[in-house]
Amino acid sequence: MKSLRGDEAVGTASELTVAARSLELDALDHDALVASIEGPSVVWRGQDSAIATTGATATITAAGPDRFGTVRETATALFERLRSQSTPRAARPRLFGGFAFHDGAEHRRSSVWDGFPDAWFVLPAAQVVREGDRTWLTVTATGPDAGRTAGERLDTWRERLADLPAHASTDPPGIVDESRTPSRTEWREQIEDAVADIETGDLRKVVLAQSLSADLSVELSIPDALARLDDRYPDCYRFAIAPGDRRERTFLGATPETLVSLSGRTVETEALAGSTGRGETPDEDDWLAEELLGSEKDNHEHDLVVEAIREQLDSVAESVRTGGRTVRQLATVQHLRTPVSAELDDDSHVLDLVEALHPTPAVGGLPPDAALETIKATEAFDRGWYAAPVGWFDAAGDGTFAVAIRSALARGRTASLFAGAGIVPDSDPDREWDEVQLKYRPMLDTLA
Repeated sequence: MKSLRGDEAVGTASELTVAARSLELDALDHDALVASIEGPSVVWRGQDSAIATTGATATITAAGPDRFGTVRETATALFERLRSQSTPRAARPRLFGGFAFHDGAEHRRSSVWDGFPDAWFVLPAAQVVREGDRTWLTVTATGPDAGRTAGERLDTWRERLADLPAHASTDPPGIVDESRTPSRTEWREQIEDAVADIETGDLRKVVLAQSLSADLSVELSIPDALARLDDRYPDCYRFAIAPGDRRERTFLGATPETLVSLSGRTVETEALAGSTGRGETPDEDDWLAEELLGSEKDNHEHDLVVEAIREQLDSVAESVRTGGRTVRQLATVQHLRTPVSAELDDDSHVLDLVEALHPTPAVGGLPPDAALETIKATEAFDRGWYAAPVGWFDAAGDGTFAVAIRSALARGRTASLFAGAGIVPDSDPDREWDEVQLKYRPMLDTLA
């Protein structure tokens, strides 16, 4: 069987005439599907859904401080040219992608993130969506006879998907060497300096991150890595994004943090800040959770995030509601969590909310500008897309974006992992170091 590819020619999004066609499929093996796709691709999995895309009918890229608006305006022009037959909501054409944490090339400190622009979104040549127990295929095509071409392509893809070869899973590749940036000594100095700035200046909180570079014994299998993340983190967003050849670079992870979800005028988001480990027994788990709920330091850090999200939504929302504070348990870590919902007072695009909320205080700090300047001045590695928004949106401006934490950039037989910790006045460098190591675990366990 031929590898699953999309259009060979990729047009300029604002100039394309695009047709989309969809049909419902019998159930198929998503691991086999992910193993077969090539070229630009996105895998996006939630609790009750799974999406895999391949190829590019159109791509949108942008750079600099106006990147959110540029993507929104270009996408609007593209969707206005889209001709689609009546289709179930789950099968609707969408743009998938994400943004870098910082907004300019001057923040790039290495070639690790080559191929990942400040903003990148793709209208897939083909997308397969499983929602509940139903599966849909949607294809797109361009050109003067795009509708007929899309119809022919739909038949071709249906035949290809019916003939997927079985995927033979592999063991984790194993780690043969690893190095951390910064060192533990440098980390202690960074935390002490940040605490001093918080105590004497306008900075209230800053999230400082680390990078771990792992050399692998063999190349990482992306389908198998995702399958392992599915098993251990089914209630997280699992993702794998490759703007080019995924064998060269794929950004993947299992993030527990929703940045924002918009449907109509209804907004769903959350505050996720304050962390502790998991216990060896249920009783120890409960004890750690109670300690977290009672921690003055962690609750202060969490309060800052809730306060900032409410303030950011108040300017555009008719009402904002916060739920009760709970402890969210993941496989290796526990977090304080507060759900936040809002009803907008006017129609909006999800990218407007993404721009307003990124970076949240859970990955940036407060005040935002002061925290970002501290991050830029302190961190000696390139965050790239780590802790930035990744997700999708449709023609109506609805969409879902997550914060790309618990993540790694895979490059052949190398993987770069990223994790951070929120620094507030009573932060202890050793405790923050230990917290970061816990947050590496999802991706380390996937590799080894």
